Amino acid sequence: MLRLEEVSKNFGKAGVFGVSLELAPGEIMAVLGASGSGKTTLLNLVAGLLKPDTGRIFLGPDEVTHQPPEQRGLAYVFQDHALWPHLSALEHLLLVMKKPDREAAHQLLGRVGLAGLEARKPHQLSGGQKQRVALARALAAKPRLLLLDEPYSALDPVLREELRLEVAALLRAEHVSALHVTHDPDEALAVADRVAVMEGGRIVQVDTPTQVYAQPQTLSAARAFGRLNLLPVQVQNGWVRLNGLAWEVEGLQSGPGLLAFRYEDLRPGPEGLEARVLAVYGGRGERLCRVNLGIGEAVVKLQAEPGEEVRLSPAGRLRVFEANC
Repeated sequence: MLRLEEVSKNFGKAGVFGVSLELAPGEIMAVLGASGSGKTTLLNLVAGLLKPDTGRIFLGPDEVTHQPPEQRGLAYVFQDHALWPHLSALEHLLLVMKKPDREAAHQLLGRVGLAGLEARKPHQLSGGQKQRVALARALAAKPRLLLLDEPYSALDPVLREELRLEVAALLRAEHVSALHVTHDPDEALAVADRVAVMEGGRIVQVDTPTQVYAQPQTLSAARAFGRLNLLPVQVQNGWVRLNGLAWEVEGLQSGPGLLAFRYEDLRPGPEGLEARVLAVYGGRGERLCRVNLGIGEAVVKLQAEPGEEVRLSPAGRLRVFEANC
C-alpha cells in the first residue's frame, strides 16, 4: 500500500533522515515519537505537503514522490479538525464524494455516531463530534490511505480513549489503511497493528505494539512507551550480579550499562533482590510502589505497604543498554 525508500528531508538539526517503511493494505500503523522526532514531517512527506530531498515514495505500484497532494488520493485528519464553519456535517461529506450520495453520507455519519446531527454546523458540535465529522469526511472520499496527525490530542482523556477505540474498529471494518501519528504510547498500543518508533528523524524500531513494548531494541524505543526503570549496572558475559544474585540479561554483553525494566517486570519471589517499599501510588485498577533496591530506586507493580520489605525477581529476562546510548 505505502512504501518509503530512504526518504530524507533536512531542516538542519531537525527533519527526517533515511526513513524506509512499508505499510500493508488494510494495516493501521502508528508512528510514535516525542515532539521534534520528525513524525509529522514524515506524514507531510507522504501527503505531498513537503517534498523529500532524497528518497522515493510509492502508493501501491505508483511512485508519487513528486506528485502533488491532490493527485495522491489520500485523506488527512488534522489535530484541529479543519472543518468549514459554513457547512453542516452532511455537507462536509457530500463535498468530498466523487459522486455525492446523500444516503451513503447519512449511513457513514451514523457509523461514526452522528445520526441525527447531520444538519449541525461546527459551532453546534462538541470537540469529539467535530473529530467524528472530520473522520467521516475523510472516509467519504474513499482514500487510498488515511493520514491522522494527533487526531485526539485536543480531547479530554475519557473521550480520547473512547473515540480512538471506536475509530480503530471502524477503520478495520472498512479495510482502510492508515498512518497514525501520535506522541501517546497508550494510543499506539490501543489502535495500531504495528508501531514505528521515531527519534531524531529516524525510525529506531518497527514491530507490533506488544513486541516493541516488551522487547525494545534501543533505549529510545524503550523510553517511548514509558513505565520504564533505568538502573546503572555492570555486565559480565551477559550476566548482572546484584547483592549476591546473578541475572542473565539481553543486550549488552560486558561493561557498564543501564538495566531497563517495566513496572511489571519484577515480581515477589523468595530468592529475589531485597527491596524496601518507600511509597505507594494507586489508580486505574493497579497499585504501584516505589522501592529501594539497594542499587537505586524503581517503580514496580506490587501489592505492598510503605515500610514493608519484600524480595523481587525478574518475571523474564531483563535488557541492558549501553550506558552512553
